[in-house]
Amino acid sequence: MVYWFSLNWNLRRRSMVATGSIDDAIGELLLEMMTLVTLEVALAVQHELQQRLDDADRLRQQQVERARYEADLAQRRYLQVDPSNRLVADALEADWNDKLRTLTQAQDNCEKQKQADRALLDDESRRQILALATDFPKLWRDSRTSDRERKRIVRLLIEDVTLSKGESITAEVRFKGGATRTQVVSAPQPSWKTWLTSREVIAEIDRLLDQHTEREIAAVLNAGHRLSGKGYSFTRNLVARLRRDYHLKSRFDRLRDAGMLTAAEVAKQLGVCTSTVHDWRQSGLLKALPFSDKHEYLYRAGGWNRR
Repeated sequence: MVYWFSLNWNLRRRSMVATGSIDDAIGELLLEMMTLVTLEVALAVQHELQQRLDDADRLRQQQVERARYEADLAQRRYLQVDPSNRLVADALEADWNDKLRTLTQAQDNCEKQKQADRALLDDESRRQILALATDFPKLWRDSRTSDRERKRIVRLLIEDVTLSKGESITAEVRFKGGATRTQVVSAPQPSWKTWLTSREVIAEIDRLLDQHTEREIAAVLNAGHRLSGKGYSFTRNLVARLRRDYHLKSRFDRLRDAGMLTAAEVAKQLGVCTSTVHDWRQSGLLKALPFSDKHEYLYRAGGWNRR
């Protein structure tokens, strides 16, 4: 996605605003605005502005000529004074120097303003701008146009964007020259919501807990090419965390709800120690199911074959 951070964003809230949908909306707005008609109007306005700049330049030139005339007049007065009259000569010389400073300032101001105001469009520039009306949509959507180039285009066309965030995001777009448009886009989901593991995978974990431990569940999910919300493969720890986060009943609780017993409970019923219960499980005398990946088991009630 393109991010317009080079623009003057004016956020009315301090909360972060995801820019993806805003970028798309502003891009579509640019495509809408960049028509042949709007470009022709822009050129007409440019021509009018150029005429006004020419008028201002003529006024500045007149100020320069007036200052030059005053400096020349002061010079003639100084040169015509009797040198022996030092008081008058000094006063006329000071006046001449003052007029020369005024002339220099007027000339500098005229040149600086002329350079700042010059925005002449030659025939080639006008042709390129008019051609842009046809080429702009193609250029904007071209995959070879980099985000950096799109941002440069935006900076040339848009002055600033003011964002207001509520249930939706309102973007007040101000174009160069003063035109404004309002775009309303749906507020994007918080980033953490895009990281959530899908409900389908959570439901599958819930179902698999009836028959498998968490490490076995991770292996089943990976074999089915399932991924977490962040695109990771599954591990025992990740399955355990998802089970806790989504409040899924643990395998231990599921087996207990089904009436299965702990080793201590079986040992008490049979009048033996728990180590004997473990030995009988390993030899097949007792039926048991693992409830964790740490070789921990629960036993079926009455599921023993004593000789």
